[in-house]
Amino acid sequence: MFQGAKDRRIGFLLLFCALSISAGCATPKPAEVIWPLPPEEPKIKFVKSITGSRDVEKQTFWKQVGELIVGAQPSARLAKPYAVHMDREGRLLVTDSGWASVLVFDTKNQQFTLIGLEGPGVLAKPMGVTTDAAGRIYVTDVVQNRAVVYDHSGNFLLAMGEKGRFDQPVGIAVNDALKRVYIADTKKHKVSVFDADEGKFLFEIGGRGVEDGLFNWPTNIAVDKDGKLFVMDTFNFRVQVFDADGKFQAKFGGVGTALGHFAKPKGIALDSEGHVYVVDAAFSNIQIFDQQGQLLLFFGGFGSRPGQLWLPAGMAIDEDDQIYVADQYNHRINIYQYMGEKYKAKVVGSGVEGKK
Repeated sequence: MFQGAKDRRIGFLLLFCALSISAGCATPKPAEVIWPLPPEEPKIKFVKSITGSRDVEKQTFWKQVGELIVGAQPSARLAKPYAVHMDREGRLLVTDSGWASVLVFDTKNQQFTLIGLEGPGVLAKPMGVTTDAAGRIYVTDVVQNRAVVYDHSGNFLLAMGEKGRFDQPVGIAVNDALKRVYIADTKKHKVSVFDADEGKFLFEIGGRGVEDGLFNWPTNIAVDKDGKLFVMDTFNFRVQVFDADGKFQAKFGGVGTALGHFAKPKGIALDSEGHVYVVDAAFSNIQIFDQQGQLLLFFGGFGSRPGQLWLPAGMAIDEDDQIYVADQYNHRINIYQYMGEKYKAKVVGSGVEGKK
């Protein structure tokens, strides 16, 4: 009468041993992916990729046991990510047109959630995403032609853009000091500026053209720590720089296949040292420029191996100089590290350098 219970105990012990052995198995350490190659000092290194909810959700022992018995539950996987943003609390926000929502990968609390599924804040085709110092979440929607603002938890607060204001809003950035929201309108070839608290329209920058201060299908934008606005003027194949009030400051880039030129520029972001990063979907790489527009380095390259890209789109850089790139056709977010002064100070402070 005890044979069944005995068999179950034996089966459980065998399962426990299998899990223990699996956890302790030595696997070859993957080769480090860095740019530039030795003997040059490395400046960028590939960290990892995120492809779905399983990459952040907590995996407990009992969850692993359950998956071995009944099979793994399906993961919420990225379909076609466009924009990406890391907030101040370690939450990776990704707009994904395949999901028609914002995917939230909470890397610190190991949780996965979605924003924009229902109610007045429902999304149709989200594109740009960012947050402000108060934790509010801003999302552009190119089908609904509006920008939606949520609180930290994803509850709807307000929408920006009365009827006729937008015609394909894509990139979005916040100036916390001035409480302004900048939104790139691709089809109107303008950047619209709003009050962050009330959502009131303030003024606009640009218009269609090739002259300084005008745009030809602008897509993504970024604001630096001094409040300067960097606009990816996609089909003028250049970056344009403005002050916080929209006055033209500088430009760099140009169409072509040579280094420092662009073919299909998309994402743009800045690190803590003021370097400007530009994603080029056609080159499947990221080029890094100084504030004068001089090319410093490029990284990435076409492919599906670690660190490579296939039609990348938006990007973001967090306070620790980690770089996040929406790798669209590989259905993932690639994460890199800029190994600058902030990174070096952190490594020295942690004592890692002394252990080498």
